[in-house]
Formats: sequence, structure tokens, C-alpha cells
Amino acid sequence: MASLPPSTPPTTTSVKLSPQPKPKAQDKAPSKAKPATKSTAKAPEPTNTSPPDYWPTVAPVSSRAPSDSLLQPVPLLPVFALVDVNNFYVSCERVFKPSLQNTPMVVLSNNDGCAVARSAEVKALGVKMGQPWFQMQKLAKEHGIVAYSSNYALYGDMSERVVNVLTDYTPDLEVYSIDESFLRIETTMHLWNGATPMGHHVKEQVMRHTGLPVCVGLGHSKTMAKLANHIAKKNPQFNGVCNLAHITQEQRDTWYQSVAVSEVWGVGRQISAQLHDIGIHTVYDLASAPIKKIRSQFGVVLERIVKELQGQSCLALEDLPPTKQQIMSSLSFGRPVTELSELKEAVAWHIHSASAKLRAQGSFAGAIYVFLQTNRYKPNQSQYHPCLATALLEPTQDTLQLTQQAIASLEKIFKPNYCYKKTGIVLLDLQNKAHQQTSFLDDGAAQQQSEKAMVLMDQINQKFGKNTLRSAATGIRPGWKTKSENKSPNYTTSWKELPEVK
Repeated sequence: MASLPPSTPPTTTSVKLSPQPKPKAQDKAPSKAKPATKSTAKAPEPTNTSPPDYWPTVAPVSSRAPSDSLLQPVPLLPVFALVDVNNFYVSCERVFKPSLQNTPMVVLSNNDGCAVARSAEVKALGVKMGQPWFQMQKLAKEHGIVAYSSNYALYGDMSERVVNVLTDYTPDLEVYSIDESFLRIETTMHLWNGATPMGHHVKEQVMRHTGLPVCVGLGHSKTMAKLANHIAKKNPQFNGVCNLAHITQEQRDTWYQSVAVSEVWGVGRQISAQLHDIGIHTVYDLASAPIKKIRSQFGVVLERIVKELQGQSCLALEDLPPTKQQIMSSLSFGRPVTELSELKEAVAWHIHSASAKLRAQGSFAGAIYVFLQTNRYKPNQSQYHPCLATALLEPTQDTLQLTQQAIASLEKIFKPNYCYKKTGIVLLDLQNKAHQQTSFLDDGAAQQQSEKAMVLMDQINQKFGKNTLRSAATGIRPGWKTKSENKSPNYTTSWKELPEVK
């Protein structure tokens, strides 16, 4: 593994500026390149004549105070890396079954419903994200597409292993999603002779220690790094690492012209359509747009995106994920459910899962929302979609108390003679203990006993498995469980399912 030396380099450095060309101001929009209305520009080769990218990149002279001396330490421009695992769920399955390496395959959602991950071979066949599996049956037979059920225990553990590798490169890391992480590397990249060599080293080490392929995007902002990652994935000449921070402005403009504006992080389908209406079709068009016009028409969020594309960092790393304002748990049944007893078990399972997350973030729930759904895709069956939100007398994080209230709400909305397809709960009005409002009738001793019991439950489940200790209301062998006909073993999280070497 790559290791940092005992001391981390400081965030400033003294340099001689004569070998390095004068940097351009980051807030100046490109003006020489001609904007293109379609993504047809020929992409340049990933070569440049700029100084090596391990040279310190300093802030422009215009951004420093007049009294600053060239001999004084000057701040480094931020450099962000986005590390993204390619086709994450599919890649996790292939790690333990190398024979699937070039096989077209998909990973399906809960109940084996829709494709939530597709291999490159399946994408080439035109299969869309979220396409139902039953619609792919003919295509699967023709091309030998293999389908796997979701194995979230495996994916979560493999994600954690990737993050463990990335922590060797910088202390400044944000886990953005299960398969993506942002790193801030301007103070450590010189240890690998620059950002690009560091990116290749990250790619090699993640593959070596986890077996997962990644792409690395580099830029002066998170949005630029995200875009660089997209370019690295779509253009094999980069060998999985694209550095938009260390190419000329003309090269960057050409790449920006080659990418549709809809690919920009934070630009959704609706905003993309609105941008098309005013003649903004490519990333270059957006990066060149007047800041004041963008802010007046679209607001401060898109203004920040434009500045980030120009190389100005506006979005900082988030060390900790924000506290959730509500927690939801729901699943579709593996078969139609008609009995209240089975629905009670399902609701209790949802409370068990959601309350553990509630306690993990140190919150208390002040209200519960319970809902039921029949299968809306079978219009020939009677339809019923009730829901009920109930405020609790006192906020709580106790699984037993929440289960009792959720089941009481379920009994109020349940009607017999319906085939239910899905049920779920949402914990609402979340608050931390410091702001928790109690009543004059609050029994302090009972509250302390409840908290101790929940701490003990979480400790047991953390040590022996998340469902080891739970409410009896969840049942023993639920027959309504989600369908998962082709799920791979929990290779890395269960002693009983370790891979065998023969």
C-alpha cells in the first residue's frame, strides 16, 4: 500500500515563479474558443506541453494582496480527485467469479425487478438503467445476459475496503456514495510526483487490494473532478485517469465542447432542457456563460457550478454526512400479502432497521408515517393505497415503542380482501437529545432503562449480526420476504459463506 511519510507537508510552500507560466485568473470565462452547439468536437490526445504537474500550482498573482512578496509562502490552488468504481455492483460480483469478466451481466433491484447495474457489454446492447428484467428476457437469451440479485452486504463491505485504500493518500476525504469518494490532494500529490501519477497509483492499488476497477478524475474543483472522471471513463486513451487541472486552457475548452451539458454534476434533466432553450448545449457553453445571467435565471446553485467548471472551488469536502431529516424503510413483498399478521411482521422489520439508523445518528423520532400499497401495475385488481402519520407523545429512539405505535397505525389503515404489494414506514420530526422536548409526566428512570436496552441491542447486533437481537413482532420465518433468486454469497461478511479454494 502507498504510505505517507511521518509528517504531512504544510498547506503553503515557497517557490520561485520564473519556471512556471503565469496562471490565468480563475474567474475569467474563456473567450477565444468558439462554442459548439453539438458534441461533435474531436477530442485531443491527453498530452500537454505544460510544466510537470508535480510543480506547485500557486494562486494567481492577481488574487494576492499587493504587499505579498514572491519570496513569501503563497497558497496552493486546491486539487480534487474523484475516485469512482466502474459498474460497482457488477464489478463486486466479478471479483469472486472471474469467469464473468467479459460476460454481459446485470444486477437487479429488490425483488429482482429492474436493472440497477449493467456491465459495459449490456450497456452496448442498449439496456437502460432501471429497465425491468422481464423486458430483457428475449435479449438475455440471445446474448447470454446473466442476472444477479442485489447483495448489499457484499457491496457495502467492498465499498469500505476501497475507502480504506484511499485513506493512505490524504486525510482529506469525503465518501460521496457507495462507489464514489472525493479526495483533496494538493498537499500530498508531490509524494507521487504529481496528481496524474498519483491517480494512476490509486487506480493500481485499489485493483491490487480489492480487485475493483476505478477511474480517477482530477480538477481544481469537485465539479471539474467529477467531469474529468466522466471523460476518463468515455475515452480509453486516458487509461482511467484524466487531469483537467493540468492541461492548457485550449485543450480544456476542446474537452468541454465535446461533452453535453446534461453530463455536468448537478445539472438535471429539467435544468438541462432550460439551458438548451437559451442556447447552452455543451459544458463549454455553460462555463462560458455570463455569471450574472446564470444567477438571475437559475439561482446561486448553478452559478456555483459555472464557477467550479472555470476552476474556482466553491464546494468544500464534507467530513461527515449530514444528519438525515427523516428515515425511511420499505420493501416490496416477494408475493402478494393479504393477512394483517404478515403486514405487522413487515412493519416491525422496517422499524427494526430504521430505528437502528436513528440511534446511529443520535436522533429521536417525534412522528411515524405508515403506508400500504397494492400493485398499481395490475389494474384488474382492486387498488388501495392508504397512509397514516401519527405524532408521538414523546420523541423516542426505542425500537419497541416505535414498533408498538407503527403497528397501531397499521391496524387503523388495514382493510381485508386486498392483495398488498408493499408496505413501509418513515420516521419523521427527527431531533437530537439536546433539543428533545419532554413532558411533565416523563419517567426519567424508564427513559434511562430504555436507552440502556437499546445500547445493548445495538452492541449485540454489531458484534453478532444486525438481526441477531430484534423485536419478537418481526416473526421467526417470514414468508413475505423479498424475492432474491440469484443472490451471490456474502463472501466477505459471513464465515459460513467464505469462498472455497479447491
